[in-house]
Parts: sequence; structure tokens; C-alpha cells
Amino acid sequence: MHVLVTGATGFVGERLVEPLLSAGHEVRVFVRDAADYRGPRGVDVYEGDLLEPETIPPALSGIDAVYYLVHSMGGGGEFEEMDRKLAANVRDAVSDAGIERVIYLGGLGDERDELSGHLRSRREVEYVLAEGSYDLTALRAAVIIGDESASFELIEQLAARLPVMITPRWVRTDCQPIAIDDVIAYLVGVLEVPETVGGTFEIGGPDVETYQSMLQVTSELLGKRLHIIPVPVLTPRLSAYWVSLVTDVDRDVAHALAAGLKNPVVVTDDRIRDHLPIELTPFETAVSRALGIE
Repeated sequence: MHVLVTGATGFVGERLVEPLLSAGHEVRVFVRDAADYRGPRGVDVYEGDLLEPETIPPALSGIDAVYYLVHSMGGGGEFEEMDRKLAANVRDAVSDAGIERVIYLGGLGDERDELSGHLRSRREVEYVLAEGSYDLTALRAAVIIGDESASFELIEQLAARLPVMITPRWVRTDCQPIAIDDVIAYLVGVLEVPETVGGTFEIGGPDVETYQSMLQVTSELLGKRLHIIPVPVLTPRLSAYWVSLVTDVDRDVAHALAAGLKNPVVVTDDRIRDHLPIELTPFETAVSRALGIE
């Protein structure tokens, strides 16, 4: 198939292009600066800006499916509005082009739990994209474990820098992290499985963890010992400021991610396993690979 990858310079998109090529697909990427793109050979590079709708249609010529992997979490406090605008521009352009399929990677979380702005935005983007005149396949994931993942970078830096951590109660919130390799396997796989067309699927690794257990496993793999003391007085807002002070992660990103730690993000529907029974990576193995120690 001929596929277009948006967000091709991001954490997930950058890692998706090569597996798509290896699977025999023709790949085109949509980037802001074609001269700076350092992807593999055989990729068709189109330059444009999703905020400028007129730049999108030329990249859609001859395309069968579009991957939407764009998220503006680091764009300041107005990222939710930005996300909606970007998704709407792509939705309209893809619909006008008559393309049959869009594949989107969003986030887990139950909307009845008052999702954080970060998780709510992921879900809103999914709904905006679903309004298009094409079939949308939506995958929902929690924390993705891999080198350069913003979520995992927070965990790694906290585990590496602090011998003792006083945390809010969110440290015991359930999370079902997934290795980046498994996310890529699902993204490539759904393109090739007709039964996933038009479906929404939850994806996760084989282990349900808490943020406390993820921090402690990461700390041990780094050769350190981390003591965690949960207390009831730290609100999500206060903990977001604390995280941004302790880590080097972009302040806006750190705040957005920390605010979402109160929401359980676990798979409640594993239908995707009926269509793509890939071998999932255990959490500790995924962390070892992300740290470069396996």
C-alpha cells in the first residue's frame, strides 16, 4: 500500500517508517522541514505544515492510508485547541482526497474518570478524526516504554535522581505500559488486517503496573535504590510543578503528563489480540532495552 505518515519525526512516527518499508509498503512522510529529515532511503518526503491546510493535499496524491501520529503537548497551555485544529485540517483534507483509511494512535483512559487535559485531548482528536468520510482505526495505549519517550523519560529521570521520593497518591494508580516495539507491531499490523478497519482497539503490554512499581523497577535496573513515600497532600497540580523542577523534560510536557498520572490507564478490551496475537514484551525487558542495558 501507499501510506502517508504524519508526525514522522516524533517518537513513534520516526520508528514506524522503517518497519512499514520492510513490510513492503510505499512510504511518504509529511514534515515541516524536508531538508532536516533523516529517515531511511526509499521514503518520499513532502514538506508542509498541518496548520496550513493548503499544504496537505499535495502529500495525499496516490495515498491509500494515512497514519496520524501528531500531538502538540509541548506547545504550551493551549495544546488542546491546537490538537483539535490539526486533526480537523487532516480530517478535511483526507476526506476531500477520497482516501479510504486513517490510523490513529491515541490514549487509554475511561472518560468517566475525568481525564486530564493530555488524555482528554488524545480522545478528542480521535473523535475529530472519526468525523471524516473514511474508515478510522484507532489504537489506544498507555505509557510507551522506549528511548526518547517523554513518558518514560520522566520515569527514568525520577528513578535516577532521587533516593527518596515523597509522592501523591497517584503513585499507586494502575497503568499498563507497552514497549515501543509492540506499538509499532500493532501499527503495522492493523494496516494489513481487514478486520481492524473502522475499529477502536486498546493495546497494552503483558504487565499491569503502578507508577510506584515502574519507578522502582527502573531504579533497580539503573543500579539504584529508590524509597517512595506516598502522602495525601500533594495535588496533581503541585506534583506537576514538582516533576518539572526535578526533571529536564520540557515544562509543558512534564505538566501535561504529571496531571494525567491520576487516571488509571489499563486495557479493558483486548479484542486486538484476536487479530494480531503478537508476542508482547515484558515490562522489565522493555525498560532494559530503553535504558540500553540489554
